Amino acid sequence: MELLKLRDAARILNISYPTLKQWIYRGKLRSIKTPGGHHRIAQSEIDRLTHSNPRRTSLPSISGRNKLLGTITEVKTEGLLTQVTLDVAGQIVTAIITRQSSEELRLRKGMPAFALIKATEVMIATGARTPQK
Repeated sequence: MELLKLRDAARILNISYPTLKQWIYRGKLRSIKTPGGHHRIAQSEIDRLTHSNPRRTSLPSISGRNKLLGTITEVKTEGLLTQVTLDVAGQIVTAIITRQSSEELRLRKGMPAFALIKATEVMIATGARTPQK
C-alpha cells in the first residue's frame, strides 16, 4: 500500500495543506498515523475521492489560481441555465452556468468537480460588531 505525505496528497488533490488537514479532522479523508504520530494518506483514499478517474480531477494548464476541488451536491436546470452546488471541505460553492455546459460536462450529483474562481476583488465580512465609543 502506497502512503503519501500530506503535502503530496494535497498537491495531487489540488487543495491546500490546511484544507487537507481539515478533511482529515472532519472524517472526509481517512489517514493512517505513523508510529511517530504523522498522518499519511493511502493512494486508495486519493482514488476514492477522485473516483479513480484522473481526467475528471485534473485540469489542463490554466492561469487561474483559485481552483477548489469539491463534490457536486446539487444540479438544478431551468431553461437555459443550470445551478451547480459544490461541497468544498464543508463549505458550499454555487455557480450558475449554461445548460449546454452542464450537459457537455455531464454534471451529476456526487461527482468531483473543480470550482474555478476569478475575482477582481474580494470582500470580507463578519457578524461581529465593533463596540461604539
